[in-house]
Amino acid sequence: MTKRALALLLIPFLFFYALPAQAAVEKEGRKWQDESIYFIMVDRFNNGDSSNDYEVNVKDPKAYHGGDFKGIIQQLDYIKEMGFTAIWLTPIFKNEPGGYHGYWVEDFYKVEEHFGTLEDFKKLVKEAHKRDMKVILDIVVNHTDYHHPWLNDPDKKDWFHEKKDVLNWKDQKEVENGWLFGLPDLAQENPEVKQYLIDMAKWWIKETDIDGYRLDAVKHVPKTFWKEFSKEVKSVKEDFLLIGEVWDNDPRFIAEYGKYGIDAFIDYPFYREASKTLSNIDQSMQPLYDVWLRNKTFYKNPYLLGTFLDNHDTVRFTRLALQNKQYPVTRIKMGLTYLFTAPGIPIMYYGTEIALDGGEDPDNRRLMNFRTDKEIIDYIKKLGELRNTLPSLTRGDFELLYEKNGMAVFKRTYKNETAVIAINNTSKSQKVRIDNKQLEPNKELRGLLAGDLVRGNKDGYDIILDRETAEVYVLADKSGINIPFIAVLIAIYVAFGFFLYFAKKRRKE
Repeated sequence: MTKRALALLLIPFLFFYALPAQAAVEKEGRKWQDESIYFIMVDRFNNGDSSNDYEVNVKDPKAYHGGDFKGIIQQLDYIKEMGFTAIWLTPIFKNEPGGYHGYWVEDFYKVEEHFGTLEDFKKLVKEAHKRDMKVILDIVVNHTDYHHPWLNDPDKKDWFHEKKDVLNWKDQKEVENGWLFGLPDLAQENPEVKQYLIDMAKWWIKETDIDGYRLDAVKHVPKTFWKEFSKEVKSVKEDFLLIGEVWDNDPRFIAEYGKYGIDAFIDYPFYREASKTLSNIDQSMQPLYDVWLRNKTFYKNPYLLGTFLDNHDTVRFTRLALQNKQYPVTRIKMGLTYLFTAPGIPIMYYGTEIALDGGEDPDNRRLMNFRTDKEIIDYIKKLGELRNTLPSLTRGDFELLYEKNGMAVFKRTYKNETAVIAINNTSKSQKVRIDNKQLEPNKELRGLLAGDLVRGNKDGYDIILDRETAEVYVLADKSGINIPFIAVLIAIYVAFGFFLYFAKKRRKE
């Protein structure tokens, strides 16, 4: 406990060495790749207004559970304190009965009454912006709800494709025109449909001042539509982000949509490797690095890929760890360490910070609990502070220096700042020698996550980590005898000694 407390006290002093690179970032301006996203399923997060609890039943996994905009507003500080700089919300549009998740849209211009009012949502966006946090809204343009009024409107009979489910997932025409899970498929090639959807998307930006859209079911919509959609939407607000969900394991297929105006993508190939590798122990981390090498080849800007361990469409990462007979808290720490320090925009699904369990949909959408152990939350706070302070962790290159059966060391360099990330995802303590060809010699590695210090010698740097632990270092000149720094350390130890003395004395009394 003493070592952890001391490490936390040292972090502000060690951050001093990252200031030159950080100043350069501030001068260049904040970019989307600098963000970290907290993903919220609105209905399952926090109930802040009981007046909109219509037919709420927290015991029914397919019913509304009461989460709303006011509940999110109440927890914005909680999210920001963990270091997140943006929130992504599931669709907020009025849904047909039972559409707690938001993807069965009944009215594209109305807010779902279970979540609050349009004014409530506007306040949420304003409150997020006050905290310098961005808001990304999930938007659905592929389909409507099962019983949409347009289906019975003679004037809109050509607004939908022929009723036929997707059967051959390798036939792209069928993927785009088929009804996804029986949901009525909109015909975006129809000029009226296209204009309606574009106008609707622009209206929400103008009306609420949101900062980005997460585009649902991208590959089920023609690329020609996305080209015009992206051009029109981005004309409304500068630096508006479009991040697409292309659920596919081929990065070449996903990257193709980048030619049609979509800025970023949810990285499913990364998820496939990360969920498998990081939910277990003694697994090589080479496949994760290989994903990055492929991403550099296929994407215009691979730093804009949204990386994640799980989401509302997958089994919870906690469940994967349990299936592997692993302690979920430790697995989550290892997983998030990689997520926050490797290239990409980290996206963390709500509840991960409390190791929320869950199997297949809808079990993976359980109600959030704010009265639980804070171990992971405290760890995320440290990771968030590092990511928001060290530009090398958001903009730096990415090089694998060492990997063996889960013990990995990575290097990231941005301008005059070098970060070294060491992750021991094995069942034993590990010692790794990084030679002077891999890192500049005669310096030292200052650990910012756990307070470790590694001094270089004539042979290089010896990094030693306990099992299932990680450290994030910055490369700096050897400190030598730093009188002010040592004086601060002495003061800390003396103060801590007095604290222990008086605590012991009070117990005796």
